[in-house]
Amino acid sequence: MQPFVTQCNTTFTGQTTYSTGSSPLSLDTVDVNGDGKPDIIVTNYNSNNVGVLVNTGNGTFSAQTTYSTATTPGSVASVDVNGDGKPDIIVANSGSNKVGVLLNTGYGTFAAQTTYSTGTSPGSVAAADVNGDGKLDIIVTNRGSNNIGVFLNYC
Repeated sequence: MQPFVTQCNTTFTGQTTYSTGSSPLSLDTVDVNGDGKPDIIVTNYNSNNVGVLVNTGNGTFSAQTTYSTATTPGSVASVDVNGDGKPDIIVANSGSNKVGVLLNTGYGTFAAQTTYSTGTSPGSVAAADVNGDGKLDIIVTNRGSNNIGVFLNYC
């Protein structure tokens, strides 16, 4: 991963790199630990995990902490799925045909993922309250099935 820092004239400084797992594929930014700074969540496709890099200030990040996923995690989204005020991780695991949810347990740490079966080769994930009940639901594209799936949140 290589964030760039902008200078006043809309140019960027040289990149600073941070180690990830094998084949980082997708990322999201969200404040996982409640300190007001955006942290980075990255899917490590061939490592079968997601990495969380905590913002240490001044545009720098800690080494990643990894959390196991199902096979070949691709897309990631970070939203509060259980209504506790902390962002959780949703990941599409294309090699296992599952969507995983990792709940934020506080201070930017996450519980083991809970998986839900989906169509073939889930590609992209998103969250929205599709049924108007005030709870975020999960939407996933299934490349191999040529469809999308919607998981309604009854938490």
